[in-house]
Amino acid sequence: MAQTSWEIGGDYFESCSCDFVCPCPTSMLTARPTKGTCTAVLVFHVDRGRYGSLNLDGLNFAVALLTPGPMADGNWSVGLVTDERASNEQREALTGIASGSAGGPMANVAPLIATFLGTEARPITIGRDGMRRWVSIPGLVDMAIEGVAGAKSDEPMYLDNTPHPANARLALAKATRSHLSAFNLQWDDESGRNNGHFAPFSWKSS
Repeated sequence: MAQTSWEIGGDYFESCSCDFVCPCPTSMLTARPTKGTCTAVLVFHVDRGRYGSLNLDGLNFAVALLTPGPMADGNWSVGLVTDERASNEQREALTGIASGSAGGPMANVAPLIATFLGTEARPITIGRDGMRRWVSIPGLVDMAIEGVAGAKSDEPMYLDNTPHPANARLALAKATRSHLSAFNLQWDDESGRNNGHFAPFSWKSS
């Protein structure tokens, strides 16, 4: 059966429990997380998107994950939160895209996932102001990051040519708050030392 053609693009950001700067993208995912394990939340806002003829414009989704050691070693546990505003068909499309089962960049990540923790449909509120990004998913996630300025105070420093599935070029950021209570994953930190990234993303079926 032919795979459905799709493409989505928009804005992405994340925070993880590693200290700034996270060693994962700079080691091709082979370094041990700075705290031994890594908990992360990856947040996506779709400015424009389609799955076949199905419109995905304006929808959000978030991926929560735990890795017990170096990311390249696999054994990830992953849960997905889809936008409560999405129809059943749109949720199925977003699940296929985010899990990699529909092809695209996340298909390269799928072999590293050992446990799929399930999906939740919740309201997802995303904010953006200059180099700041934040997300609220009531009862599950409350997270915010702020870009680390480079030579120009209104522009972040970047990592480039990385293996990250969202974008090879990532702005460097630090988390200002990180709260996760979902899929039996727990994470609470307001130290300001945790790593973050943001970038535009543009994906399509492969």
